[in-house]
Amino acid sequence: METSELLSQVRKIEIKTRGLSNNIFAGEYHSAFKGRGMAFSEVREYQYGDDVRDIDWNVTARFGKPFVKVYEEERELTVILMVDVSGSLDFGTINNTKRQVVTEVAATLAFSAIQNNDKIGVIFFSDKVEKFIPPKKGRKHILLIIRELLTFKPESNRTDLGQAVEFMTNAIKKRCTVFLLSDFYNQKDFQQELMIANRRHDVVAIQVYDQRMTELPNVGIIKLKDAESDEEVYVDTASAAVRRAHHEWWIKQQGNLKNVFTKSNVDNISVRTDEDYVKSLMNLFRRRS
Repeated sequence: METSELLSQVRKIEIKTRGLSNNIFAGEYHSAFKGRGMAFSEVREYQYGDDVRDIDWNVTARFGKPFVKVYEEERELTVILMVDVSGSLDFGTINNTKRQVVTEVAATLAFSAIQNNDKIGVIFFSDKVEKFIPPKKGRKHILLIIRELLTFKPESNRTDLGQAVEFMTNAIKKRCTVFLLSDFYNQKDFQQELMIANRRHDVVAIQVYDQRMTELPNVGIIKLKDAESDEEVYVDTASAAVRRAHHEWWIKQQGNLKNVFTKSNVDNISVRTDEDYVKSLMNLFRRRS
């Protein structure tokens, strides 16, 4: 990609996603994703109904009457974007590929994070961790992330969600908010790793999928290629039985995925490539508020 073309794409995504963060998500992100806990702020005189466990005994002894510690929410978050860069993300049949939608959603979340003075980092993964950008603050850092989202070329086309999630759990010591962005086209079980990660961190899963994953069009015999394994197969889409079997496969896959999220207690949304992802994100934010 030429430098001028890259700068143009970065700028285009910045304008769109920062505008969404400013105008649509103002306040929603803040209330949906709260800080790590409560930080000590000040002391004041004890009032009826205060928790006796909050009494500051040193100050109480000094003044001869009870004082309690006052806490306030510790707002600053660390946000980690876990971005699937495997081969299946290049698929798209209408306006956008799954990768393009993942990029825009990730950029929108990144700008929402820095508006709230949060640090943000990125883990690019396939069937291994391809790149880790440690959490930082600031617009310059966000633009670096967007550039990487647009240009990063993975070494592998395959997916291993479990390995990526395990890496994140081990690499990030303090509690953080994790957005796991993927099509979840994965043959390996990752429920155990997800459950462990969500006990230590706040994990949110965002699935991006294409309409043609849910149903095949009736266009006769077509050749399909698995972007991760390179396996090719001819499929007769004129057959109602074939189309029905494909749809049933999708329903089963989604059911299994929802079961994993439910058992892991992970909030999740699904975004279709030809639909507005803003509505889905707003629903997620409001559900968590």
